[in-house]
Parts: sequence; structure tokens; C-alpha cells
Amino acid sequence: QVPLVESGGGSVQAGGSLRLSCATSVFASGTYCVAWFRQVSGKGREGVARIYSHSGSSLADSVKGRFTISSDNAENTLYLQLTFLKPEDTAMYYCAAAFGRCPPDKWFLGTVISSTSHFHYWGQGTQVTVSS
Repeated sequence: QVPLVESGGGSVQAGGSLRLSCATSVFASGTYCVAWFRQVSGKGREGVARIYSHSGSSLADSVKGRFTISSDNAENTLYLQLTFLKPEDTAMYYCAAAFGRCPPDKWFLGTVISSTSHFHYWGQGTQVTVSS
């Protein structure tokens, strides 16, 4: 088991910022994929950003220039910095992890995924609410 614990969600006005954190031990593995997803009530999970241990990070087009994914491996923490927030960013945000390679970006970044099975471990989620 690889526990993931998110924190940092909250309510902000449009244009505001938040930083989400995800505590995870997956970084101790040599090869891993960690990602942030978001889910609006009644819809599936959409990939927002990911880090692959051997190729860096990537973001969904809808959040490029506004969100930043990073990690502090020594602190076993994954981050998602959210800036210039919009009401359409309102969602439950989840971090997820898998040992091994990430799936192709086009499979999950900016896309509602049909299966969560590639990512073996999920956090409980943290709510982000953006008001206009």
C-alpha cells in the first residue's frame, strides 16, 4: 500500500490561488508516475498534471500557464500550485500514484478517464471551490 494524503483545498474567489499538497512515499521507488486529477460531481476524473520520474512533468492544456506541478522528494510530497483560478476549476482534486511509467499524456491529461486502474493508489481528495 502507498498511502496518499491530500491537503490544501479551500474556497477562493476567481483569480485567487491555492497550493495543494499530497504526502506520499512513492518517491522512494526508482520509477514512478504521480498525478493530479479532478472530478466534478456526477462526472468522471480528469487528469490535470503529472510527473514521471524519468521525464519530468506535463500539464493539461486547460491549466497550462496557471497550474504548476512539483515535488519535494526529500519531504515525500507532491504539490499542485493553482493560480488565476476560474469557477470552472471547482472540483474535488485527487492525487494518484503508480509504480512504473505514466500512461500516454493524451490518455488522461485534459480527458475524463474511463478507468482508474492504471493508477494503483489514490488519495481521499481535497475540495477546491472557486466563486465568481
